[in-house]
Amino acid sequence: MSFALMVLVLGLVLLVFSADWFIEGSAATAAHLGLPPLLIGLVIIGFGSSAPEMLISAQAAIQNNPNLALGNAVGSNITNIALILGITALVKPITISDQILRRELPLLILISCCGCLLIAIDQRLQFTDGIVLLIGFSVAMAWMILAGIREKSLQPLPPDPQKISLTASIILMLLGFVLLLGSSHAIVWSASDIARAFGISDLMIGLTIVAIGTSLPELAATITAVRKSLFDLALGNIIGSNIFNGSIVIAITALISPTVVETELIYRDLPVMIFLTIALFLVGARVISHSSGVISRKEGLIFVLIYLGYNSLLASTLL
Repeated sequence: MSFALMVLVLGLVLLVFSADWFIEGSAATAAHLGLPPLLIGLVIIGFGSSAPEMLISAQAAIQNNPNLALGNAVGSNITNIALILGITALVKPITISDQILRRELPLLILISCCGCLLIAIDQRLQFTDGIVLLIGFSVAMAWMILAGIREKSLQPLPPDPQKISLTASIILMLLGFVLLLGSSHAIVWSASDIARAFGISDLMIGLTIVAIGTSLPELAATITAVRKSLFDLALGNIIGSNIFNGSIVIAITALISPTVVETELIYRDLPVMIFLTIALFLVGARVISHSSGVISRKEGLIFVLIYLGYNSLLASTLL
């Protein structure tokens, strides 16, 4: 078991570095192509920072651990909003643009609710559910890409004198992706081994350790973007990542390893994910905020406290 723990730690470390290389290479490639920052955040960085979740869920499903895959998807979405955005807002308050409130956040709420409904209707994740989620994701991506291209001139990226070349960007992106594959396989194997040794469910491991590990790329990308006042890119990263998790990651699990969903996920974890997603929209819409479309430090602290409370609830179930 000690070997599995060492593999898990090393896998998470490699995951963070490889995801960072993949995100940097992907974003630089997109910048060379002249894409706007919101589109880069939603599609390029959103996909890049969700690559760990996608690969880990695929590995888990292939190894017949679908609940680890589901826990990873749902836990990552909870972590992204409550912990990642919470910590980032504590570093620097985050401005939410009207465009994100009108389009991207409602889309995230819609996809999250549809995914939850597909799971909760019969408490099963089936092959057909995966097809529905893939179709929904494809339509959403096409819509966002077209909208982003139309608005390209409205939000140009600031000039970057240290921008790497297109060739170096592509190499960095491919290297990061290959290392992501290896680290994902190591994490799934070691996490499953540790769960069995301690009698902890695969779902619980996915919701906590694996979810936090796979959300570290989002934390790094979001804080970096906010410190440079690229708020659309930062929020696009989180929203895009959560859209990928709520559709593609769950779809991958459904297509590879259809399963009966654990009751705790339906009645405890999915409601928390939906609550946080709607709360993020309400904060931006100034319904439960006095900060005029900004996630303030106070609201960031509240998000972090919610995350700590949720994890305390998870810990109490193990006692």
